[in-house]
Amino acid sequence: MTRLRLGRAPAGPLERSSARRPARLLGAVAASAVLALTASGCVTVHGESALLPPATPAEAAQALADFTAAYNRADKTYDPAQDADRVTGPLGEINQAGLRARAATSPGGNANHRPLALTDARFTLPRKAGWPRWFLADTDPNLDTDGGPGDQRWLLVFVRNGPQQLWEAAHLVILGPSQVPEFAEEEGYAVPVAADTDTLAVAPKNLGTAYVSYLKDGRPGPFAAGPHTTTWREQRQKTAKRPGLATQFLDRVTDQGDFAPFGLRTKNGDAFVFFSTRFFERQTAAPGYRPKVDPEIKALMTGDVKNTVTKEWVSDQVALVRPAGTDRDAVTVKARLQGVVGAQGS
Repeated sequence: MTRLRLGRAPAGPLERSSARRPARLLGAVAASAVLALTASGCVTVHGESALLPPATPAEAAQALADFTAAYNRADKTYDPAQDADRVTGPLGEINQAGLRARAATSPGGNANHRPLALTDARFTLPRKAGWPRWFLADTDPNLDTDGGPGDQRWLLVFVRNGPQQLWEAAHLVILGPSQVPEFAEEEGYAVPVAADTDTLAVAPKNLGTAYVSYLKDGRPGPFAAGPHTTTWREQRQKTAKRPGLATQFLDRVTDQGDFAPFGLRTKNGDAFVFFSTRFFERQTAAPGYRPKVDPEIKALMTGDVKNTVTKEWVSDQVALVRPAGTDRDAVTVKARLQGVVGAQGS
């Protein structure tokens, strides 16, 4: 089955992060997946030309359980080594930077540690040839503080680059239950979207480039208005010129290796695409002043702050992309999660 509901995954906390509180993902997010895909269908066959599922439902459940356990170890101790080999891509970079920062500011560990549990897990397993293989885990977190059970879903993309490697969590976004689409199926498995497909308004491999371009100039294009497009640009413009402090933003594409986009076909012909970007936020204070630096940011900083601080962020997004030929609102960015991964003082 493509989407399997499970009961409870082993406990383990992840400090809650959402589009409303993106910086909070500086806490530990972990993945531990000690899986060796068995003869259940996930083996190398004839030059890896056969279409194969990434894992069995049971193996996907184990990957999620290992993720949760590793996250809890890392979050409790603020020790990056506890989950360094269980996370990758944008989520991994945010996770590891957050642990390093909090280890510096709280060397005794996390006094407020709460075990994370990811329940009601639904696994979407796309069948494809070759590596990497990947799947989506749609889960209900117990660390949700905005409302009752089920008012948010954590969507994690797990990636595996070879038969001897562990499953690692590469992406995490947070959505309301109604925002998670129904995925198309072929012979009981989800349908992945090729990075270079010409059937979409924007191919997944071009999504990061298009988003970076939009954030820079705001020219009319494929992106629908919303909190992660028009509103995000407006917030940046308001931040740019404050009394005594000028802020500049520079966006960059990150789409190689485990930062590559992953897409799934939906039942109505759209694509649900995970992609990431990187941006730099440069704050320059007026003569005689210094920008204020949060202790956790300072823990990641190199150089001395004289009048300028440059923060490096990784931003993880998921977008709903319409079919090719769509005239308006062809790309809707549904969620964004970001975290500081470095800083430079000058």
